[in-house]
Amino acid sequence: MSPPPSAPRPARGGLLSQRAFLYFWAGRFLAILASQAQGATIAWQVYGIARARGGDVKQASFAVGIIGLAQFLPLCALALSAGDAADRHDRRAISMICLGMEVATAAALAAMALSGLRVLWPVVAVAVVFGASRAFLNPANTALGPMLVPQPLLARAIAFNSLAWQAGSIIGPAVGGLLCAASPAVSYAVSAALYLAAALALTRVRGATRPAPQAGSRWALAREGLAYVWSNKVVFGAISLDLFAVLLGGATALLPVYAHDVLKVGAAGYGLLRAGAAIGASAVAVLIAVRPIRRRAGRVMFGGVGVFGAATLVFALSSSFALSAAALIILGGADMLSVYIRQTLIQATTPDAMRGRVAAVSGLFVGASNELGEFESGFAARILGPIGAAVFGGVGALAVTGVWAGLFPQLRKADRLG
Repeated sequence: MSPPPSAPRPARGGLLSQRAFLYFWAGRFLAILASQAQGATIAWQVYGIARARGGDVKQASFAVGIIGLAQFLPLCALALSAGDAADRHDRRAISMICLGMEVATAAALAAMALSGLRVLWPVVAVAVVFGASRAFLNPANTALGPMLVPQPLLARAIAFNSLAWQAGSIIGPAVGGLLCAASPAVSYAVSAALYLAAALALTRVRGATRPAPQAGSRWALAREGLAYVWSNKVVFGAISLDLFAVLLGGATALLPVYAHDVLKVGAAGYGLLRAGAAIGASAVAVLIAVRPIRRRAGRVMFGGVGVFGAATLVFALSSSFALSAAALIILGGADMLSVYIRQTLIQATTPDAMRGRVAAVSGLFVGASNELGEFESGFAARILGPIGAAVFGGVGALAVTGVWAGLFPQLRKADRLG
């Protein structure tokens, strides 16, 4: 298969010889690291403010969930427009503009923290702006990477992109959680610096970063993207599995509650709990790099989601800090495994002309599982209490694993990743 017009010419050497891709990869990892560290800090700060204002555990948990909802709503509203923009305009330029907005959001949060913020509405307002920025950044950035490598290296590039996303999304909260012990303002300042470094890395990306022109109206192209996702059962099954498993099993959204009021380990313990998931994810990332998944990818992925749900249940019922940390290590490793396979399957089966739109739909589902999952966890905690909410999430993740394995046999039987 010849490469698309926007792809660079095949080059000698492996993936590490593709300089443009390496700069892109560094920027992608730094941006994800920053956003996840920022998210962990917001959760801790908002929970603390809500408790300081007299709210009980359930009310403060719900306040944390509102931040997730504030980030999800603009993502939901802008997803189709963002996907269309990524398939029509310069993907590097869109990414850099969005990263500039995220530097501003992190700086604003740092300033608020330094001022001794005691109300929540300014944080909610910044979360809305951040959600709008992520709506455009995710599809543009996801679709940019495959343009920077020759076709023979595409599968490996997709795998490296998935590892960057998942490693950053696990390590970032650990960084944010640990920095919270020093100061939320310091954590936000570090996030701002990481966003800036990510934007600077993208300035070093050379080559064609604008997709080939496509005929048709914006809504026709959007419908085409949605139809592709719906008709491709591997893609739709993988995206929806991520949505419902993480939406229900979002124990990490309750970590501020557990650290503050269940395990009573404070900000330092919160950082260590966040680090637990990072340890598990990092270990699995190294294992995948050394021993790539070559066969039975679908079954391995479903197994990872099942372990994720079981580890969530252990964490939910634990009253021991050591056991809770161990459960989070296992949870992080299982999440790394399953998400790596899902993202690789999605990108490997999607043609370049649709990558922006498919990434936008995938980003909407991932946003629903993460940001909306925070709201679901906060809402469930408001009704069931934090332990009941976490138990509900673990049982839900296990149930989704079984149901999806039956509904999407093509996904379950997926064999090779590349």
